[in-house]
This record gives sequence, C-alpha cells and structure tokens, in this order.
Amino acid sequence: MSTETDRIELLRFTTAGSVDDGKSTLIGRLLHDSKSIFEDQWESLQRSADLAGGAEVNLANLTDGLRSEREQGITIDVAYRYFASPRRKFIIADTPGHVQYTRNMVTGASTANMALVLIDARNGVVEQSKRHAYISSLLGIPHMVVCINKMDLVDYSEERFREIREHFHSFIPRLDIRDITFIPISALKGDNVVESSKEMPWYHGPTLLGHLEDVYIASDWNLKDFRMPVQYVVRPLRDEYHDFRGFAGQINGGVAKKGMEVAVLPSGKRSRIKSIHFHEETFGEAFAPQSVVIQLEDDIDISRGDILVSPDNLPYTTQDHDANICWMHEEPLALGRKYLIKHGPNLTKVMFREVVNTIDVETLEEQDFNKGMGLNDIGRVKFKTMVPLVYDAYKKNRNFGNFIIIDEATNATVAAGMLRSPEKPAPVPEHRDYEI
Repeated sequence: MSTETDRIELLRFTTAGSVDDGKSTLIGRLLHDSKSIFEDQWESLQRSADLAGGAEVNLANLTDGLRSEREQGITIDVAYRYFASPRRKFIIADTPGHVQYTRNMVTGASTANMALVLIDARNGVVEQSKRHAYISSLLGIPHMVVCINKMDLVDYSEERFREIREHFHSFIPRLDIRDITFIPISALKGDNVVESSKEMPWYHGPTLLGHLEDVYIASDWNLKDFRMPVQYVVRPLRDEYHDFRGFAGQINGGVAKKGMEVAVLPSGKRSRIKSIHFHEETFGEAFAPQSVVIQLEDDIDISRGDILVSPDNLPYTTQDHDANICWMHEEPLALGRKYLIKHGPNLTKVMFREVVNTIDVETLEEQDFNKGMGLNDIGRVKFKTMVPLVYDAYKKNRNFGNFIIIDEATNATVAAGMLRSPEKPAPVPEHRDYEI
C-alpha cells in the first residue's frame, strides 16, 4: 500500500522532565548531530547568538519557538519537530516540564510510542521526574527512555548514574510501562546522543539515536481486535463506479481481510468484506493504523460514526462510563453540567456525575474526594452520555479508548480522557437516542 520510503517505520516520541533538565537542548543536539537542521535554521540560530553578545549557538532555540520561551528559558507550548534517519522516521514532541503546563504535556504525549524522561545528573530524581513518568504511564505510552543528562557536570561518574537508576527503579512497579531503558548523556556536549561517548567507557549500551532506531514498536498497535470507525461514506461520481459504496476510516485496531466477517455497531448487522481500497489500488488486507476504504458484500445502512468490528470480539457499548481525565481549562469541571464528548467521529452530550479521585502531582497519591477538577488536574471520573459510546478500554486500545470534552457554549476543548473498562459491561443496546 506504499512505496519503499513510506514503509520506513514512524516513531513518535515525547520529551518530559523538570525545568532546566535540558529537553530542548537535547532535541537540538539530536537534530544537529543527525544533520537534520536546514541551513536557514542554522543561520537563524547564529544570528540569535550574535544578538546575545557572541555567545555560543543555543540549540534549545530550535524547539523553543515562542519569544516568551526564549526569554524565560523554559518550554511553554508543545513544539513538534520531524527528522529521519536511513532506518526510521521520527516526530518529536518537546513538551513543557513545569506543573502549570501539564495539559500541554498530555497533548504532546497522547500519540507517542515512547516517552523520553530527562533527569539532571546533579539533582537526581525529583518530584517532576516521578510526575512525568506517571503521566506517561497513565497515557499508555509503551516505551520509556530515562536519559540521565548533564553527565559532564558530575565528571561522567558511573556511580552517580547507577545511583539515579536505582532510585528510579524504586517506583517503577507503580508504572504501567513494559519497556524502560537508561542512557547517560550530555546534551550540551553530545555524549551518547548520536555518537558514543569517549568520556564514559563504562557504558556499553546504545546511544539515544541508536535506541530510537532499534526499539521494537510493531507490537504497540492492537492487531487482535478489529475496529474501524466510519468517517465517510464513499460514493464516486465516475460512471464506472456507479454501484460502488465504500466506507472510509482509519483502522484503530486489528486486521481487515477480504472475506472476513464484520459486525456494524450499534445496529449489530453483519456482512463480509468484499474489497479493501487505498487510493486507486485494491488489497487483500489492511491493518492498524492504516486509513482505507472498505466495501462490504451486503447493502447495509451505514453512516458516519458507525463502527466496523470483529463480531466474535465486541467492544463495550454503554452510556455509563469510568475514565481518567486531565482537565485543561481555567473554568473548573462542574458536576451535573452538560458538556460535549467527542469520541472518534462521534459527538454527543455528556454529564459528569462524580470525581472519584484526583492525583497529587507531587506525591502521585490518590486524593479521595468528590468535587470539581481545576486546570491541569488529573483524576478519575464517572459520567453518562446521551447516546451509548462504542469503545475499548484505553489500556487495551489507545486509539479506540480516548476522547475529548468540549464546552458547549464556547466550543473550547476543556479535557482529554482515557476510558476504563466499565464496572458492569452492558449489552449492545438498540439504536436510539437516550436522555441523560
């Protein structure tokens, strides 16, 4: 379904860490040493250095694009950068480290395959390190790299590296991340970023770029449970396709094969896949996360928002939901008030019934109380939707278990969330509107 170049894997990763741990500098170093900086970008950095009084080029300015970020020396907004090596393509999300920009970190990390957590070798593991590791775990990011940065400022001490690694290991059991790698680096000097460091002969692991190229991500997608929300019904205008009716969407999970039986939710009707199309080509199978057009053997009434699924492995379909959310708006969550929830292509009304708990971002302890949530708060909530949502738990399928909450009055996105398994799985309901 693609050219040789397109078949090169894409790895999305996010950076996280406390203020001044060197996230932006590390990304700048990664881009510079992998020869991924354009000539005009480099000239702009040099001009900035000249204006600062002849100082050295600040690689952090490659990602700290806002003037306020450069003036304060901190990252505020999420900055995305793209680069490629002969073995893999990359999209980097440089996310803020300060607690007041937690919502920005959640946004940048939501689609990542890997979380890159930086720790200042001088300071060791701090509360921010634990918080970012926890959020990465909560977001279901399957891989984590802990980069112990500024090793040049601790004389490249192996003892210090091992000490920090052991401290981090002490709270790993609380994280739901299956793959964690530790790499000692100096983003400023370039040690172990793209090239192996001569200053740390005691370290025999990969460089950061080497690990990014080699980490196995093919199993990150759920390829067992077929799920495809219908985004658009395709009816070509060309005469030769006058009887063609296909359903376009991104496969959120599993594999679609010609001749495979599928169920359409919420109606529950069944058919088989007649053909699978991508542009002008036809294929025998497709898999997550590909976007395709599927034609069925039977003429079934299907519209935008319906879901094609495996009939022997159905998702949840219910109005009552349990989820983890990050509140992203200055106006706090109001229990009993109606909002909008967007899950895939579907949009319906929602009412929050209970805040089960919130997470203390400093201690990572759950706080049990029933009140609204404020800006950057993370917690577990229960809510009811006007019409049933068809979904898998986020832990099982990230693409099919996420959602956003929208304020009806302002159309502002006020929260992002991750659906949990319902306490009592409900049967597939009839297709009709429900009152909250």
